[in-house]
Amino acid sequence: MSRLAVAFFATGFAALLCQIVWQRMLGIFAGSDTVSAALVVGAFLAGLGLGSIIGAKVADRLTPVRALAGFALAEVGVGLFALLSKPFLYDWLATDMAGVVDAAPAIFALCFAGLVLPTTLMGASLPLLARAVATSRDNIAERIGMLYGLNTLGAGIGALLGGWLLVGQLGFVATLWLAAGLEFFAAALAFTLLRQLGDTPAPAADATRADDDGRYGSLPLWCLLVFLSGYVIVALEIIWVRFMGQVGQFHAYLFPTVLGIFLLADGAGMAMASRMLRRIEDPRPAFFITQSAGFVVATVLLLGVWFALPYPPLAGVMAVDFNRMHGLTLLTTIGLTILVVAPPSFLIGMTFPFVQRAVQRDLSSVGARVGWVQLANIAGNAAGSIVTGLVTFHILGMAGTLKLLAVLSLLLVLFWIWRAGWVKRRIEVALAAACAVLFVALPGNATWWTRLHGERPGQAAAWAEDRSGVAYFRDERADDNRADGPFFIQGFSQGRIPFLPIHQFLGAVGPLIHPDPREVLVIGVGSGGTPWAAGVRPESRVRAIELVGPVLTSLEEVGRRHPGSAMAQLFDDPRWQMEYGDGRRLLAKEDRRYDIIEADAILPQSSHSGLLYSAEFLEQVRARLAPGGIYVQWAPTQRAAETFATVFPHTMLLMPVAVLVGSNDPIPFDAGRLAGAFETDTATAHLRRGNPAFRDWSALFAAPALVWNPDTPRGEAPLSDVFPRDEFYLNNEVITTDIYVRRARPQVAEGAPVRP
Repeated sequence: MSRLAVAFFATGFAALLCQIVWQRMLGIFAGSDTVSAALVVGAFLAGLGLGSIIGAKVADRLTPVRALAGFALAEVGVGLFALLSKPFLYDWLATDMAGVVDAAPAIFALCFAGLVLPTTLMGASLPLLARAVATSRDNIAERIGMLYGLNTLGAGIGALLGGWLLVGQLGFVATLWLAAGLEFFAAALAFTLLRQLGDTPAPAADATRADDDGRYGSLPLWCLLVFLSGYVIVALEIIWVRFMGQVGQFHAYLFPTVLGIFLLADGAGMAMASRMLRRIEDPRPAFFITQSAGFVVATVLLLGVWFALPYPPLAGVMAVDFNRMHGLTLLTTIGLTILVVAPPSFLIGMTFPFVQRAVQRDLSSVGARVGWVQLANIAGNAAGSIVTGLVTFHILGMAGTLKLLAVLSLLLVLFWIWRAGWVKRRIEVALAAACAVLFVALPGNATWWTRLHGERPGQAAAWAEDRSGVAYFRDERADDNRADGPFFIQGFSQGRIPFLPIHQFLGAVGPLIHPDPREVLVIGVGSGGTPWAAGVRPESRVRAIELVGPVLTSLEEVGRRHPGSAMAQLFDDPRWQMEYGDGRRLLAKEDRRYDIIEADAILPQSSHSGLLYSAEFLEQVRARLAPGGIYVQWAPTQRAAETFATVFPHTMLLMPVAVLVGSNDPIPFDAGRLAGAFETDTATAHLRRGNPAFRDWSALFAAPALVWNPDTPRGEAPLSDVFPRDEFYLNNEVITTDIYVRRARPQVAEGAPVRP
């Protein structure tokens, strides 16, 4: 058992490393929107479910030694796939097939085909291992609970170490090699036990236990209960990610933190409950109490943090208007995540061993029962992920989803009270009452998001929430003349209305440099400043695509409140076409070419930002430029600038604004001519409608530009899809562009092209 415990712990660690990397790779193929992400998760879980079915059908036909050999071979298979997955999942599926298929069923089918082999082997491993260790009816539930708990603990540590250290330090490919090594290590440990097990026959059915087999409920009933439990816990996990993402901002370390804490606490709960089984004969009360208590504790903790955020000491540390990705704010976010996620995950994790105690009454069917219960749990997880992420968030919002879970938790505990009777069920009755009270007490979505975004009396808001995220404009002026305040996307204060100068400069500089900018594409709408300024030339048609749908909804509401404003024209004028979608996927699937392509500014530390700074994305952009076309992008870091220059043969870095301009052809740039273009009556009038207070546009590019021409030496691109270093900012020193430029300028004589 000790060697198998180490082996199964290692496989859980390796599986989470693989999952993190595979989901990133397949996200490039499927897209970064929530629908595509749900399809990838669904395909992953479908493979696990298929493995559970196969394991359930096969395991009990094997002797213990053959079941253990099957477990070892399954881990070898997962390890081999990890070694081969980069050329298969990324080079072929994510790169070559991106944009080839667009229908959701086809995307799901290809993701499932790409993952079916390793995930099936992962899903079959627990039934096979359960068959191997089933030596006594009295301790089988304890053994299975302990092993699965250790596997989950390994997965939790894999999520934390993988997300915080390994992926950012090693990159995706080296992380997969490490995962493969762990899988081979686990298989080797299992192989060392084959001789000790000998050729023990599979246990025959115990006829004397036939009446006892359904003593605590039938297997189908328990599968239904496990399905509902799996639904609730994953729905809570998705809620935790959205809530903590708003509190601590969606950086690359957020999701691994939530997932890792959830899995660690879940595994600890399994381990604790496995020990308790020695003193528990009837597991049903324990199952329903821990399940409903888990929801009650989760909701109370969420409400507690939500209520406390505007007050000291949290108000001073976690102020919504400021960056919360470093130092004390980051540590506070981690602490709040532990507080919110760990206790309910521990309680609900305890339910798994209780279920095993209820269903494991016959050694001859151990593998089948483990497999079917695991399948029910995986199906519940899949339903919780897809229904919550795609349906209830979209229709009910986060607060409404919590109310729905309150109803489901109430029905579960009422079912048990109905079956067992009210007598001596004080704990269950109290939990039922708590679920009912929470359903009534939970605030609505408007109240929820207003408090989180720091709205004060006398201010107004325009906000929206759906499955793709949350956007919130806090109108601090709150009058009919003009809007004035910060605009939040996914917890970030990503801009303001009136528009920030940097956003308008990003939008206007390309059309003002290009001699005839007819077709303009803007990737990312933000607070609206970049697409608005991209229409600075009357002959330009602007197409803007935004990944977070509520951004468009809330900005359109601002425009309706202020008729005649720049925001109103952005949505009413046919020169602007505002779309919800994935800009990278759009470039992959369409052949349309543009005179100007621009990317709205995005912090390199934000989650998945690496997909818009990578060399592979820039190559896609370059292929969609018309002859003489120009691409414009913010340059927040040295790596962003150097990666940009490796792709575009003609590159300029305008300073001090730190904006990159790239093209396949020579760029018709003249600082004096550009300054004059900004000062024309047409450009001035247009930009002042976006921000009446700012006028000194030439100051933004007053410093000498850094220039790369086709003869300028370049190194390898430091940012790629499979190693987005800047996104993992705690693992990789981030050098800002101003420091980079100061180091680069002395290398050449005045007036010559700078060779960074």
